[in-house]
This record gives sequence, structure tokens and C-alpha cells, in this order.
Amino acid sequence: MKKYLFKRILFSIFALLVVTGTVMFMVYNLIDNSTVLANDSLYQKKTGSEKVVYSYKIYREYGYIDYVDFGTWIANEADPSTEEYTVAVKAVQGNDKVNEYPQNDLCIKFVDVYKQQGFTVEWLKATFNRKGVLTSSGYLVATKQRNIFQRLGDYFSHFFTVETIWSVQDENLASGDRYIRWEWDKYSNMPALVGNGTTHKYLLYFDNKFPFIHQNLFHINLGKSRSYGGLDTTEVMLSRTGDPDYHEEILPKDLEEDNPALVTTTLDFHTVTYSKTVTSYNEEIYGAGNHYINALESKQGFTHLGNSFVIGLMALIISYALGFPIGIWMSRKKDKLPDKIGNAYIVFIIAVPSLAYIFMFAAIGIQLFRLPYKWAMATVPALAFILPTISLALPSAGGLMRWIRRYMIDQENADYVKFARSQGLTEKEIFSKHIFRNAMIYIVHGIPIDLLVCLTGAIITERVYGVPGIGGLLTNAINAYDNGVIIAATVFYTAISILALLLGDLLLAKYDPRVSFTEDRR
Repeated sequence: MKKYLFKRILFSIFALLVVTGTVMFMVYNLIDNSTVLANDSLYQKKTGSEKVVYSYKIYREYGYIDYVDFGTWIANEADPSTEEYTVAVKAVQGNDKVNEYPQNDLCIKFVDVYKQQGFTVEWLKATFNRKGVLTSSGYLVATKQRNIFQRLGDYFSHFFTVETIWSVQDENLASGDRYIRWEWDKYSNMPALVGNGTTHKYLLYFDNKFPFIHQNLFHINLGKSRSYGGLDTTEVMLSRTGDPDYHEEILPKDLEEDNPALVTTTLDFHTVTYSKTVTSYNEEIYGAGNHYINALESKQGFTHLGNSFVIGLMALIISYALGFPIGIWMSRKKDKLPDKIGNAYIVFIIAVPSLAYIFMFAAIGIQLFRLPYKWAMATVPALAFILPTISLALPSAGGLMRWIRRYMIDQENADYVKFARSQGLTEKEIFSKHIFRNAMIYIVHGIPIDLLVCLTGAIITERVYGVPGIGGLLTNAINAYDNGVIIAATVFYTAISILALLLGDLLLAKYDPRVSFTEDRR
């Protein structure tokens, strides 16, 4: 067993790397870089060298290139108080020559250093209007395309991170002031693990919202989402999708008072993060000297992942509740009316395109039961789950009916069943002890897959009904050229599929005595 698991885990890691690398190559090498700027309003407003530099910064942010500009480099290379520094900066910013960068020592050194590292050094000239006023500064920049191995290395080397007391880089925060310790959380009236010098203040805390235990200590970094303002895709997947949650809360600045006043707010103060800069507005909420600010808005409802999982799980329960008994009934009534009706449904659900029956179920639900068509149209949130669930459950039930009927009929015609009948066993005993158990061997392997796939969402169904789930995230990312989410979804789907197959094998070995992962076959 251990040897099998070790081999399977190694193969799974290799498969994950291959799939991720393939998608990265397609996204970054086969699609033009400029697609990520297609809907960028700031890019459209810029002109001249400013526009080029802005695009390079975006390309660097999302992993297309390595990029360094002269201004950033010289700040670490020379003393800003020296004349040499001032002359070099002004020469670069004001140079309007087309093919020649300023010939001073610092510029020449910048060019030599980055050319030796394989960068392409580019001079972007300054532009002036007719009155001689500078409209676009000059830039001396170095760029280098990143290869697939660099991207894979960077992606998986930062895939899993842990917050420490040194996560915040602030020279004003002394080492003696940095800590991670347990404190009493006055928001939830329970203990909480809090930190100073960590990115988040609340590292582990409890509240009355599902799943009731929350943590900011460990992070899985799937990549940044451009569509969601640079948030990590993991945060997007775990962000709630309902209306703002207005509630009464104590402001952080009043926590130490004896009788603090309650205010109505939508902020979740458990989500505060460290910031070097604190404005007077922040101090009115968080208190003077408090650098843990920028609390996120609290929302109702499930997360993107939760919406997909709830719909998928309800659909799975309904499909098994219908598919199992009807499939068994069809096998017991082979070629009779129940079997013919069941087969007609199976043929229909397989033959009709998925979009067609989704719209058919939607039309029936809307006209007969007044169910909301789009997620945002539901006045009662629970009603929004019904149509997507039915649209997933009924086709899945048809698939189960088909396979269970087939396996049951195959087992009924097996030699061991004929032998059992000759021994005088009743049909009920033969069915319960032999036929059903052996037929279920073929179904057992798929149970973990069916459960874990609930997490991945249904792309078409979520798109049709406007469900804010995992499947919808992927389609929106494709439309918005959000490469971070596309790659993150690939990693997530691949990891779930690999884990499901592994669990299916283990469950099959537990259920079927003929399957063994050991080399001893005696």
C-alpha cells in the first residue's frame, strides 16, 4: 500500500506540473501579451513612453516578463543627494533623442549590467508639446521574456506560505514589538491567535459564521486575479457573494473602553491587515498608532466555492436518490414498461445538447413554479439554488440509471448467479448478497470523483443561471483575459481530479477483495 501511494503521489505531482506547464505555455506564449490590457481604462488614457512603461509593469505583475527601469535601479545604486544622481535622472527624463540614451556613467553601467544578464535594453524617448512642455517622460528600461520553467518554479515555490512575525517589512516596527500569541478576542468573546509583524492581525479566530473556525496563518497562493483588483485567486474563491452584511460592532479604536459604543457597519474587523501608511480617516476607525487597518467588507451568503459545492452536493444527492432505485427497478423489469420509459429518458438526456435541456428545465421552473431564472433575481436566496441543482441532478440521474441497469443485468446473467439458483437460494438472497454487491463495485470507484467534483462547479450551468461560483469564475476569467484565474482554475481542477482518482482507487480496494495494492497475491 505504501509503495503504491508513493508512486501515485509522485505521478500526481508530475501530472500537475505537466498540465500547469502546458496551460502556462498556451496562455503566455500562444496568446499575445496585449490581451491583458484590452479592458484596462488606465492603459487607454496613457500616451507615448508612459503607455509602454505601464504595459511593461502590468506584464511584469502577471508573470510575462522581468522588467527593471532606470529610475528604480539608480535609487539603489547611487546616493540621491549627489550631483551625479540628479544629472543622470534629469538626462533620462528629458532626453528626446530617438535612438540614443544619455551617455553618462550611470546610464552606461545600467545598460552593461542588464545586457550581461540577457535583458533587452530599450530607450523610450521623452516627448514635448509645441510649447516645449514635457508631456511624456523618457525612460531607460530593461526587459526579458520569462520561460516556462521560470514561471513554473516561481509559481510552485510560492504556492504555500506561512505568516511569521517577519512577514511585514517595516523598519519602524522593532523586533521586540513583533509577536504571535493567544489573546482574548472581544469581537467573538473567544480566544484568538493574533500577531504583530504578521500580514494579518487575526491568524486564527472563531465566530458564528460557517465554518465557524477561520485562519489567516497558512495561505495557498494560486495566483493574482486582475479582474478582482490583484487579489489572490484563493481569496476570490473564498469571498462571500451575497449582499453587504450590516451589523452592529465596536470600532477597533474603542475596544479598550469600559462601555464602548456600537456602530452600524459592514466591515469585518477580523480581516485587518498591516499597512505602513495610516491616514487620519483610518485613525478615526482603528485608532491612532494602529497599523492594522483595511478591513474587508462583510457579506452574507456563501462563498464562490460554497455556492458551487452546495449546488453540486444537492444535485449529487438527488441524482443518487433517483438513479439508484430507478436503475435497479429497470433491471428487475427488463424489457417491460418501466424499463422502456427509463430507457426513453436516458436516450433523451444523452441525445439532447446540455444547453437545450437546461433551458427546458428553466422554462418549466419559471412558468409552473415561478422560480427565479437568474441568481440575482431571487428575492429568497434559497430559491436561486433550485434550477441549477435540478439542471445538474436530472442528467446525472439518467447516467446512473444507465450504468446501474447495465451492471445489474450483467451480474444477473453471470455463471455464479446461475450456480446460486441451482443451490436453492431465493431471488432476494441472490440479489442482496451477490448481484447488488458485485454491481456496486463499478459504481464505488466513481463516488469520490462525484463528491470532489462538486467543488469545481458546473461551467455551463453556472454561466446560464448567473451563479457566482467556481465555474463562473473561469468563464469570466477567459472573457477578461485574466490569466491568473485561468491558471489557478487549472491547478485547482487538476488537483481535485487527481485526488478523486486516488481516493476512488483506495475505496475500491476496501470494497472489492479482488483488488490489492500489495505485491503479495497469495
